[in-house]
Amino acid sequence: MEIRYDWQNTEILAIYNTPLLELIYQAASVHRQYHNPKQIQVCKLISIKTGGCPEDCSYCAQSSRYKTEVKPEALLEKETVIDIAKKAKATGVSRVCMGAAWREVRNNSQFEEVLDMVKDVTGMGLEVCCTLGMLTADQAKRLEDAGLYAYNHNLDTSQEYYSTIISTRTYGDRLNTIENVRQTNVTVCSGGILGLGESIQDRISMLQTLSNLHPHPESVPINILSQVPGTPLENQPDVPFWEVVRMIATARIIMPTSDVRLSAGRARLSQVEQAFCFMAGANSIFSSDDNKMLTVTTPCPDYDADQEMLNLLGLEMRPPFQKQQAVPTPVTV
Repeated sequence: MEIRYDWQNTEILAIYNTPLLELIYQAASVHRQYHNPKQIQVCKLISIKTGGCPEDCSYCAQSSRYKTEVKPEALLEKETVIDIAKKAKATGVSRVCMGAAWREVRNNSQFEEVLDMVKDVTGMGLEVCCTLGMLTADQAKRLEDAGLYAYNHNLDTSQEYYSTIISTRTYGDRLNTIENVRQTNVTVCSGGILGLGESIQDRISMLQTLSNLHPHPESVPINILSQVPGTPLENQPDVPFWEVVRMIATARIIMPTSDVRLSAGRARLSQVEQAFCFMAGANSIFSSDDNKMLTVTTPCPDYDADQEMLNLLGLEMRPPFQKQQAVPTPVTV
């Protein structure tokens, strides 16, 4: 299957609406063309600066505008981050993602500390990803110089629905940060969240935006909303599981070389459901030693449970800095 950057809305919708088992089969076939289907990348997310964010993202426990269980905390000490990363590496984790509840990166002492963290964790032989909010081209270059492997900046949803969820920054701001990262050799991680009250058309529109980026994001996280008490979306209904599978499969088909990451919300999925996600093209998960992904309100399966699941399914953890590909075989989709 050729790699395209001109996917149209109607084409993506047609893929999404393919009869379910046929869709999973097509996605699995594409996955085997471009990836080693036996490997899953396991990632660890560290909240290096928790809470107190001035943004009004309607889903987020870390916004200072909502009364949630999350309390503002200072930037973690570098030694603490290194210790967490060492423990993660010992379990087979190959990527450490460091997240800060900032609207944007500022050129101050905290950014200098983050740069030091990036250097040291990279020096451990791990891929390092950061998600720090909006970023200038100069800041992206400094992160690249520190050894950063990836930068996460999700689109969250469609451009049309975006203002319903967030008013403190624009869709254009998000795309601008991605463009600033693209001026470096740092890879891009960008996806969205299911369950914000968006329509299927919004999901298709978001996928179209991602798939029309040239090149595609190297990582595409598919997050499932974790309803956080105290946020505007606390009473949102759960996303039906098969809609999650459809999103993963569609993303896999239209962005065949990208890693599709089964991210937030995975804790609510059974082993069988996760197996369907892997069959549909997901090849990355987040794991933890404390049963939380980013904050106390976002649960995450632990290392032991994930190792047991991978063993059961005959899957192995992908080493860092290793973009595994299967031998390309002709597949008609």
